[in-house]
Amino acid sequence: MSYEIELKGKHCRPCEGGIPPMTEEHARALLPQVPEWELKGKEIVRTFAFKNHYRTMAFVNAVAFISHREDHHPTMEVGYKACTIRYSTHAIGGLSENDFICAAKVNALLQD
Repeated sequence: MSYEIELKGKHCRPCEGGIPPMTEEHARALLPQVPEWELKGKEIVRTFAFKNHYRTMAFVNAVAFISHREDHHPTMEVGYKACTIRYSTHAIGGLSENDFICAAKVNALLQD
């Protein structure tokens, strides 16, 4: 089964529940499109390291902007020089394509 899609060019779709979460097979097939993200149970997770607090907070604000535009919000753990982001679609109790779309957009923030 092929799940090849261009994630960062897509937009999240509203999810109010009533659909099943993504299978582990589907999630693992999408992981190569979001480098450095890990599948941990019912979520995808990545920790980003920065040189200082200013850069960490600038990143957090950029992620907040993506979250607002896509209407899909991660759990973020913010420290002085790091930020861990966790995506999961709470309305369905697991992963959806929205999680991977947002992860791809977050990765794009740090690409040259």
